[in-house]
Amino acid sequence: VQLQASGGGLVQAGGSLRLSCAASGSIFSINTMGWYRQALGMQRELVAAITSGGRTNYADSVVGRFTISRVYANKTVYLQMNSLKPEDTAVYYCKLEGRSTGWDPIVRGYWGQGTQVTVSS
Repeated sequence: VQLQASGGGLVQAGGSLRLSCAASGSIFSINTMGWYRQALGMQRELVAAITSGGRTNYADSVVGRFTISRVYANKTVYLQMNSLKPEDTAVYYCKLEGRSTGWDPIVRGYWGQGTQVTVSS
C-alpha cells in the first residue's frame, strides 16, 4: 500500500490549503483514513480522521477550521484547512488503516511520506 500526499505549501495566517492523499496498491478494505501532523520537536498528533462509514473525528484545535472528506471509490482523502494559524505549521502525514488482502484479518496502518505546511504570521 502506498500513500501519496500533496497540497502542502506556504500560506499566510488566515489563508487556506487543501491537502490530498491518494492510496494505491493492494487494498482490500479501508477502515479509516486520516491526517496527522508533527511540528518540529513535537510528537505526531491526530488532526482528523474519517471512517468508512463517514464518521469524523477532529483534534480540538482544528474544529470549525478543518474539514476532512473522502472518496473511497478512488481511495482518496482530503483535508480542507481554513483560517490557518502559525501553530498549524507542521509536516502533515496521511494514514490509512485497513486490510491489504481478504485472507489477512489484521487491520494495519500505512503512512504516507508527509507534506510540509507552513503558516506565516
